[in-house]
Amino acid sequence: MIEIQVNGLVKSFEVGRNVLDGLTFQIDQGERVGLLGKNGAGKSTLFKILTGEMDYDEGTVTIGQGRRLGLISQIPVYPAGYTVEDVLRTAFSRLQTLAEEMGVLTERMAAGDSDPAVLRRYGKLSEKFESFGGYDTDVAVNKIANGLSISREMRNQLFDSLSGGEKTRVNLGRLILEDTDILLLDEPTNHLDLHATEWLEEYIRGFKGTVVVISHDRYFLDRVVTRVIEVLDGKAEFYSGNYSFYAVEKERRYQERMKQYQKEQAKIQQLEKAAEQLHLWAFMGNDALHKRAFSMEKRIERMRTTSRPTKAKKMDARFSTAEFHGDEVLALRNIAKSYGDKHLFDGITLKIEGGERIALIGDNGTGKSTLIKMIMGELYPDDGRIRTGPQVKAAYLPQIIRFDHPDWNLVENMMAAKKGLSAQSARNRLAAYDFTGEDVFKPVSVLSGGEQSRLRLCMLMDDEINFLILDEPTNHLDIASREWIEEAVEAYDGTLLFVSHDRYFINRFATRIWELADGTITDYPMGFAQYRQVKAQEEASKEEVPKPVKEKTVTERPRPANRAQQAARRQLTICERDIAKIEAHMAALDADMESAACDYEKLNALMQEKETAQAELDALYEKWEALSLEAGE
Repeated sequence: MIEIQVNGLVKSFEVGRNVLDGLTFQIDQGERVGLLGKNGAGKSTLFKILTGEMDYDEGTVTIGQGRRLGLISQIPVYPAGYTVEDVLRTAFSRLQTLAEEMGVLTERMAAGDSDPAVLRRYGKLSEKFESFGGYDTDVAVNKIANGLSISREMRNQLFDSLSGGEKTRVNLGRLILEDTDILLLDEPTNHLDLHATEWLEEYIRGFKGTVVVISHDRYFLDRVVTRVIEVLDGKAEFYSGNYSFYAVEKERRYQERMKQYQKEQAKIQQLEKAAEQLHLWAFMGNDALHKRAFSMEKRIERMRTTSRPTKAKKMDARFSTAEFHGDEVLALRNIAKSYGDKHLFDGITLKIEGGERIALIGDNGTGKSTLIKMIMGELYPDDGRIRTGPQVKAAYLPQIIRFDHPDWNLVENMMAAKKGLSAQSARNRLAAYDFTGEDVFKPVSVLSGGEQSRLRLCMLMDDEINFLILDEPTNHLDIASREWIEEAVEAYDGTLLFVSHDRYFINRFATRIWELADGTITDYPMGFAQYRQVKAQEEASKEEVPKPVKEKTVTERPRPANRAQQAARRQLTICERDIAKIEAHMAALDADMESAACDYEKLNALMQEKETAQAELDALYEKWEALSLEAGE
């Protein structure tokens, strides 16, 4: 059964530029679809069109008859004074209507009305009320609230007093409680902690309806979706698999299109050369050859069917690393912090040494960002001491980006942040971070969250640092931007401390996990995958043998056994990137040699260039083997 049918959809916000340009696709009942595309591709616009919130210019949109559709993108406005509990229970508005009618009929029957029609109506309403779960609403609300980390205290708060992320979480709970047939989720994991994200994954896998999700969380997409629709240049491309399948298949299709394009161009060059020769011979006295040359040129024009395939331009920028001499980067001793009656943590004693990469994880509200702000000197602990090494040069990317001059444009903000920087130099630096053309003259206040993060990173990356602190660095970034910042972090040689709920990011970089829970930090001197195994074993042992609850103790991590291994692994990643670039260059040379088969001079030059590239590649392979041994791989 078809749930959503879209044909030839066109939508524009400015003349001559269609955001959606003939978009066509179909989604069947029960499918789990990931809707991908770069920021600004029109994904959220499509969701608003599907719900009827936004009109469109051309095409047709059909939703299955009688299917109820729910969207999480913007927060609805609720009456003043509504608590979180009230908002969650708006999901049962149908049940409330049934209950009110049942109440009226109950009063009539109690007053002596014995009309058979009243009894039949009450019986039907009662049956429907029970089938809709009317007698189990408390159980349902508690289950959803616990899964999404909506505490009992939070349920009693006014909805308007919550942060944007908390409102999104509550609204997601309300949508799930409504039990809609089609779930449209727009970046649902952006404001969820690990616990809530994993709960949502389990819920979606057990959901009987249809799910369409916009997300840049690759780990989430791999676990949830079974099909991908990519919105590219206003049209749809289809991939029958999860995100990992999509990533591999997209590259394969690009390579295939490139080969087709190169083959076509080689044939066109051959025919153009032949047509030119025919014209030359015609001028030498054989006019009939002009006709053959013109015919050949028409054939060439008909052959120009394949445009050169393109890839999104990759940002190529790196953190400037300052040298660090010494062992201790940061020491926390007996740190405590509270806000009124809310006790965050107490007695935190930990140490960070040079070259470590630490992920600080924990549920929302446990105090991760507070701890980071204390390390940066923006907040002060109630008790204890924080000490950084004498040669530490730190850089900090906060979760909420703020600029000193929000009304100034990008160039002006860059020049204010870097004294002595010319306007042209500022534009050149911004271009390296994909801010080009007229975009650099926008006020920073109108930038999206992802663009503001990118601009702040542009300002940070020119500073020489050896201690990088990131608070939710991938929030609001599209997949291309996430991959870019990951490459920059991979090539960074200094010490890293980061807060993240992005499991892909944590798994790639963390060599040590700090878990903040129950007012203390438990130190796990291991990567994320091993941490997950340990946690699973802990949970299994709790289920098998009930034990009295013990207070978690903080453990000091021993000095890293071999810091050289960590450096070798980073160099290994850089080496692999260089190998990939040279291999791609050699593939392009092979294609050029094939098309220049009749041109001896050009062919000879290309062969010499390939020999040089091969020598570089051989040297890199030797370096790769040596680094692999050093890294213990």
